[in-house]
Amino acid sequence: MNFELLYKSVQPTLVKFKDASIALRKYGTDGPNIILIHGFPTHGYTWRKILPELSQNYSCYVIDLPGLGDSLWNDNTNFNCEAQADRVIELIKELNIDDYSFIAHNSGATVARIVALKQPKKVRKLILINTEIPNHRPPWIPLYQAIGLFPLVPFFIRQALKYKWFIRSPMGFQQLYSNISLLDIPENIEPYVRPIINSQMKTIGAFKYLKGLDWKKIDEFESTHRNIEAETLLLWGENDKTFPLHLAEKMLEQFNNNCKLIKLENASLLPHEEKYEEVNRCINDFLNN
Repeated sequence: MNFELLYKSVQPTLVKFKDASIALRKYGTDGPNIILIHGFPTHGYTWRKILPELSQNYSCYVIDLPGLGDSLWNDNTNFNCEAQADRVIELIKELNIDDYSFIAHNSGATVARIVALKQPKKVRKLILINTEIPNHRPPWIPLYQAIGLFPLVPFFIRQALKYKWFIRSPMGFQQLYSNISLLDIPENIEPYVRPIINSQMKTIGAFKYLKGLDWKKIDEFESTHRNIEAETLLLWGENDKTFPLHLAEKMLEQFNNNCKLIKLENASLLPHEEKYEEVNRCINDFLNN
């Protein structure tokens, strides 16, 4: 199956808010509602491999958060993860959706958790994939947050991304896949790096998005995870060094008894791309339970 072609067969609709626009794609039937939120440095394209099966039984709403993908932003856009969550809540109101589940990845799963805490009666189930962990700072991210918008840094990043050695390095995309040779397949990496290479605006947007990660808010999850009412599944690529499995296992204890963790072997930061068939099985079992 050509996953890329299927994903691109649906053109995004831009949903405007006061300081940004969210790009929205809808796939699937009139079944139960699922909202899929990407993380960093990806966008909605990251769900291309699980959408064909998922969309057979669910209404799938795939969004690009401001700063990444086909979203739009301006100089007044608030990129803080709580502001991103508030936009998602407004989007859900626009769609006239009363109940829904989330499938969300890394920083997108932080946004989904904030929504779940703010809208406890509306979020049915929560699937969180390799996401931020309270009191843990992943490698390189705080540095990129600090320097990413300095003059010339976006330019140098755009140049560096033209080289395979940088993409394969810890500063680049090394952690995306357990099998690093997957970075040599254009469809796995080009949709993420090409927009940045080609556009200074896209590069700045990505760094603004990253800077919006609020570690104080994330650290607060240690005490607020227990307030999430939705049944929750943590899906974790066990080889991920960005968000290590042993810390995810510790985080599991912060939730009520409504949360479980499934480890995915031979997968890293993007298990839904690297081991999509197994991820699909886990998602279907969880949603149908």
